[in-house]
Amino acid sequence: MKAIGIVMGSKSDLPIVQKAVNTLRELEIPYEVHILSAHRTPGETAEFARSARGRGFACVIAFAGMAAHLAGAIAANTTLPVIGVPCAGPHFDGMDALLSTVQMPSGIPVATVAVGAGANAALLAAQILAVDDLELAQRLVDHRTTMAETILEQNRNIQAELGGTSG
Repeated sequence: MKAIGIVMGSKSDLPIVQKAVNTLRELEIPYEVHILSAHRTPGETAEFARSARGRGFACVIAFAGMAAHLAGAIAANTTLPVIGVPCAGPHFDGMDALLSTVQMPSGIPVATVAVGAGANAALLAAQILAVDDLELAQRLVDHRTTMAETILEQNRNIQAELGGTSG
């Protein structure tokens, strides 16, 4: 199975990256994590992107806050799918990162998930891999089934705890 490349712009993004890592581990998908910056290490970031396919990655998830150019810088240097995860910074609650990530010029797409949605980025990457991996596709089905069972259990618990008065 191909791996997922994970790149964060700084170590401050680690709590959100951890959500993606946990999801990939749960789904038994190999991954590799790096800290690279579109602005502070542009050469290394471009080299990572250019070599990603040859290193066995199926796609790259890029986590960045504030100006959030990391996903775009990676997408500009690879034809692999790139998933951008905007991260909340000290200002604007991540809206700046969201806008920077989704506003890519025509020809250089970046798929973007919600601010801080590391788990969803991992699930989207898994869905990309599952296009031709039926075992992974089944693990995704199982994951959704588990989520549904959790919600239904919570529903039963809240009904037992709070009940209702409709009548």
